Amino acid sequence: MEITRSELRKKIMTILYQINVYDTNKVNYKVEEVIKDVLDIDNEFVKDMVYGVITYKKDIDELANKYLNKWTIDRLGNTDQAIIRMGIYELKYTDTPNVVVINEAVELAKLYSDDKVKNMINGLLDKIYHEELDHE
Repeated sequence: MEITRSELRKKIMTILYQINVYDTNKVNYKVEEVIKDVLDIDNEFVKDMVYGVITYKKDIDELANKYLNKWTIDRLGNTDQAIIRMGIYELKYTDTPNVVVINEAVELAKLYSDDKVKNMINGLLDKIYHEELDHE
């Protein structure tokens, strides 16, 4: 049975959440092991997204902070950070249609964040798309 991209994004969010917790608490880990703990199949989409977010985390966070009104990404909960980083990475570094990326991030936020954060994630990704990427 094929796993949908939406289901895979939930797994990616969980992996990024876990990595953020490890990084914050200075726990040693291997990315490959974290992926295997969450997902028992080998999946290129998951690997590309996870390694992509890790690779571009500094740039992603700078972009998020630029559009987070009087706030910084590191002040948000781990789940919210994971959703935002995944969304920004997918918007900026993949060819997934922007409307799909934003919708998927909002759907995750509906499940795992409160309404205020969900709306903030939607607005943030929309602004980044229109002000940073629309003209590329």
